[in-house]
Amino acid sequence: MRVTRIFAAVALGLASSISLAADPDQLIRQSLTAIQPDLPIEAIAESPMPGVYQVQLKGGRQLYASADGQFVMQGYLFQFKDGQALNLTEIEEGRAVAKQIDAIAAKDMVVFAPQAPKAHITVFTDTDCGYCQKLHSEVPELNRLGVEVRYVAFPRQGLGSKGAKELASVWCAKDRQAAMNKAKSRQAVDEATCDNPVAAQYQLGQMIGVNGTPAIILENGKMIPGYQPAPQLARLALEAK
Repeated sequence: MRVTRIFAAVALGLASSISLAADPDQLIRQSLTAIQPDLPIEAIAESPMPGVYQVQLKGGRQLYASADGQFVMQGYLFQFKDGQALNLTEIEEGRAVAKQIDAIAAKDMVVFAPQAPKAHITVFTDTDCGYCQKLHSEVPELNRLGVEVRYVAFPRQGLGSKGAKELASVWCAKDRQAAMNKAKSRQAVDEATCDNPVAAQYQLGQMIGVNGTPAIILENGKMIPGYQPAPQLARLALEAK
């Protein structure tokens, strides 16, 4: 996303020609879309900081703007309260990501669940990723610790890659768990085709900022980029509830 171009242009005062009679939502939208027409703005609302508005982009990312739309910034907004520093940006971005992840239907995932789950993680995965395979080898331990593992597809070399084709075969298998186990142990998976969610999940991953695998999403929407040992990951998953 060409966010830096937005800031540079706004800083030059290109938004100053917008009528100040409009409301903040309209002014901010006009400023941003004048510079980048395809900027995916989802919502604009007052932030906890007086005089500053938060702009939520599709995928969960946040920008901040003045009420007149002439100043825009990207970064973390902290609130210091009771001796603690709360990262309000991370909290809002996490909520937005969690909402999108929660909207994925269970039938569109490959799920490894314990009998009595205490927490769950959603993992954007590829089949030939070494650390994805290492993480998968620890799924039984995660299950033993009460963590349900929900896989979604992210062929990191693109939708035309061998990995994308193999992921589609996993999702189209009669027994997805068995197919995933084979793929993650570097065994050949029987080729299969069907109407599958691989492309949609890949696009969702790109939208929320996934750029490698495994990318682990906790229940609160926080993303953990990369492998974590099962005990540490289980602790994070339980803390995120």
